[in-house]
Amino acid sequence: MLHAIYIIAFAVLSVLAVSNLIRNIIMFGTDTRRTSNRGFGSAPENAGQRSVPHPEMLDETGRVLDEPLLVMKSISLEDAREQLDALYEGNSENTTDDDA
Repeated sequence: MLHAIYIIAFAVLSVLAVSNLIRNIIMFGTDTRRTSNRGFGSAPENAGQRSVPHPEMLDETGRVLDEPLLVMKSISLEDAREQLDALYEGNSENTTDDDA
């Protein structure tokens, strides 16, 4: 009897979860379609529907940044190993001096 209750409860919860997932996908699609005609930098037609950018996307004066926020530098594997070895050797020298 207890197994049947668990199966029924699992079935009810799974139906609720799947229906919630479908509803969220539909809402996301309609929201994306509604905002796709406006670009990020374009002037909105209605001031009440103006999108506010995240504060990290603004410079000191409050204007939107057009430059990349993260620049990754590519280095070779040997250079990376040398830098890690230098850090490790520098750290081990500091710990031996402190122990003495």
